[in-house]
Amino acid sequence: MQIKVDNISFVYNPKDPKSYKALDGVSLEINQGEFVAIVGKTGSGKSTLVQTFNGLIFPTEGCTRVDKFVVTGDKKLFKTEMKQLSKEDRKKYKNLANLRKKVGMVFQFPEYQLFSDTVLKDVMFGPKNFGMNEEESKKNSIEALNSVGIPESYFEKSPFELSGGEKRRVAIAGILASDPDVIVLDEPTAGLDPNGKKEIMTLIAKLHENGKTIILVTHDMDVVLNYATKVIVLHDAKLSEIALPSELFKKNDLSEYSLEVPTLYKFINLLKYRGFARFFEDVSNFEDLINAICEVKKWAKHLENIHLTTLLFIE
Repeated sequence: MQIKVDNISFVYNPKDPKSYKALDGVSLEINQGEFVAIVGKTGSGKSTLVQTFNGLIFPTEGCTRVDKFVVTGDKKLFKTEMKQLSKEDRKKYKNLANLRKKVGMVFQFPEYQLFSDTVLKDVMFGPKNFGMNEEESKKNSIEALNSVGIPESYFEKSPFELSGGEKRRVAIAGILASDPDVIVLDEPTAGLDPNGKKEIMTLIAKLHENGKTIILVTHDMDVVLNYATKVIVLHDAKLSEIALPSELFKKNDLSEYSLEVPTLYKFINLLKYRGFARFFEDVSNFEDLINAICEVKKWAKHLENIHLTTLLFIE
């Protein structure tokens, strides 16, 4: 277990008459090496939840544990948890910088994370902030930029001159340079064209293959189906369900969560509606879909031949 969310709630502006509860008694676990998608309609609590993973937000009630790090707004609970650690560990796990090195966050709008004069300086900021020297920071940053496909000719450019997809790559490189165990990405494909979306998701999938735990907040159900190994559904600040993508999308009605049906399941549902349900029960990807359609065609041809034989017999 890498992340454990234990009955957390969070209230924005608790003393304000317009306060509202963004999270309400949420509990879940995310294991090392998983590729998790967190979905739900706008305002369901997705971004608030993931910001507890690296201490950007402290739960009003309950706590989020990342290994031995404890993120909570309950001071009494925090003291109790820290007392259980050794003196050396207490010093380490009280330090939020150590948590943020472990859990890297890429926000929905990468320009919010970019601020330096050049791309290379921007990426170097994270590792330098976590205590690396100039030489080590530069080495790690160049490796991170290379890994996300940013050419050397861009290193001295202003990050604000880049395209949306390039900015997102630089923002990811800025996180990778510090070598976190967990990478949280909030709507990484938002605003990108199909090619840009494919490039970013191919990059994220490669990071997962290389051992990173990936946590994705997204409204794109095609991304969820094609990449995630587990889906966490939030609805009106509460946890609604945790499922495999295929289990979630086999449901006939996702409107209660305001979720779009992935393209694959739109095809499957249409063909089931046309009377071919038995051919599509085990379909989970487009290759399976094509094979199932071929079976339907064979079956239809077989029926046609039977029909012709019957006519000839009658004649």
